[in-house]
Amino acid sequence: MPSLPVVFGVAGLLALAAAVLPKLVADRPFSTPLVMLLAGLLLGLLPLPCLGDWASPAQHANVVESFTQLGIVLALAGAGLSVDRPFGLRKWMSPWRLLFVAMPLSIAAVALLGWWWLGLAPAAALLLGSALAPTDPVLAGDVGVPAPGADPDLARDNEIRFTLTTEAGLNDGLAMPFVFVALLLAGPHVSVGTDVLLPLPIGVVVGLAVGRLLAWAFFRIPSSRFRLAEYSDGLVLLALAFLPFAVAELLHGNGFLAVFTAAVCVRTSERSHGYHEVLHTFGRQLERLFVAITLLGLGFVLGDGLLRGVTPLEILFAAVAVFVVRPLAGIGSLIRSPARGRAALAIAFFGVRGIGTLYYLAYGLHQADLPGAGRLWRVGALAVALSVLIHGILAAPVMRRVEEQGAHLPRHLPEEPPPPG
Repeated sequence: MPSLPVVFGVAGLLALAAAVLPKLVADRPFSTPLVMLLAGLLLGLLPLPCLGDWASPAQHANVVESFTQLGIVLALAGAGLSVDRPFGLRKWMSPWRLLFVAMPLSIAAVALLGWWWLGLAPAAALLLGSALAPTDPVLAGDVGVPAPGADPDLARDNEIRFTLTTEAGLNDGLAMPFVFVALLLAGPHVSVGTDVLLPLPIGVVVGLAVGRLLAWAFFRIPSSRFRLAEYSDGLVLLALAFLPFAVAELLHGNGFLAVFTAAVCVRTSERSHGYHEVLHTFGRQLERLFVAITLLGLGFVLGDGLLRGVTPLEILFAAVAVFVVRPLAGIGSLIRSPARGRAALAIAFFGVRGIGTLYYLAYGLHQADLPGAGRLWRVGALAVALSVLIHGILAAPVMRRVEEQGAHLPRHLPEEPPPPG
């Protein structure tokens, strides 16, 4: 393990990089995550014994799982605060299609390919499909809703950005039941009811309850001395991220789903308050630091030896999973949705893989001793790296072109009927 001074020194450099790099790479054909990934790859190729041996993530599964879980929770709170479109079955039709049609199709296709191409056992193949399903609310920043209070053309009325932000906020939680099915196939004691089915509704209910309570504390508590929005303190974002997650997990619910639901609930309760911007700004600063650490670490393990046994088939598999399976499933699911033509193509293509993939691999392989763990890590890491590379280069120019052409505006759909009574 590296010494404490080395850890502090690396952390300080990462903090500087997280602050400076977004400004340096603005309007250039590469992204901050890509720069950090390449920097980590270079570090991994150098003989630096002071950083220890990280070539096998399986040896550090607890660290990877805990760190990526923390990053996801913070990112989900920020993503939920960015959602500005009122909730509704028709208004949210595009993300519903991606979540309940494209996502299961993608999981099934990747699992079948893993069993057929890579020779994985059914449990390992399903875990790989589940891990490659979530899209990333942090790494997809260039194609997501930028911030609360953004121009409606970039937020509420932008079908591409709204759909990708909402999908990324929800599918981190919705992938968990598939992971538990994979664990059920592997043999550990898993209950279909308490582990697969019940956590989702529990997570939603907890998110709504905690979100409404926090919204009252933020904006409506009678005393201005206790009204949190009056303080303009971004640290309260940690309460919005950690409280719903903790309550949901203690009640055996889905913590990721609870966090996103709570954040959307807070945003819905008071859409125009400037406090949302304060919370979002603080959250983005934390996210940038987590992205810097995660991508630098991913690049490091890739260069340090994770890919030592990689095969051409594994590289091809990772590319097919990200750039063929997801786009085809996405396009099919968006037929007759509010996303028109080029917007549907952009949504289907920009299924950015990232921290969620690493978390679910670490979680699943920590819970069960599955055969082919090294192959799962290689394919998962390659998928994230390829996504960071290709999506990071194409995100800004493609989004700029699509929005200049007006293709981001949603197709008109009939209004939803008013609620009864």
